[in-house]
Amino acid sequence: MKLFYVTLFLTMELFASLDSMTSFDADFVQSITDEENKTIHYNGHIVASKPQNARWSYFKPIKKEVYINDFEATIVEPEIEQVIVRQIESNFDFFKIIGKAKKNAQNSYTANYKETQFTIKINGELIESISYKDEFENKIVIVFKNQKQNQTIDKALFTPVYPLSFDIIRD
Repeated sequence: MKLFYVTLFLTMELFASLDSMTSFDADFVQSITDEENKTIHYNGHIVASKPQNARWSYFKPIKKEVYINDFEATIVEPEIEQVIVRQIESNFDFFKIIGKAKKNAQNSYTANYKETQFTIKINGELIESISYKDEFENKIVIVFKNQKQNQTIDKALFTPVYPLSFDIIRD
């Protein structure tokens, strides 16, 4: 019986840790596998801060910056000198997904958010990976390394930066 209470306490502590997360900073590898089982891997870095600020910096195979602020996404693609600004209702609100997570197995949680089911793997108190199927039925797996949570993050990191000579497309 004592083991049950210890397990319950640790589970509640983890939920409190995820629910009280205010920022996230990590390197990532994002794998996208299509219906024909072809996979492409992207390497990059994410910085995120509540309520819904995120900057996904992709380094390989292409360079790209994705800034998410409230309901606007700005995608900066330096290789083609283009910026896309679009109003969004994001299907990937990092903190809302984490906040809805329910334990389904040891170190594994499930969150249903905006008609998408996310699987979240935890290692200790750190998020190790998030996987889901996107609107095109692609399987997405994002594996995080060098994670830092609840660190102070400069809000300027979420302000899109690009040369004024780039083509700007408003969606």
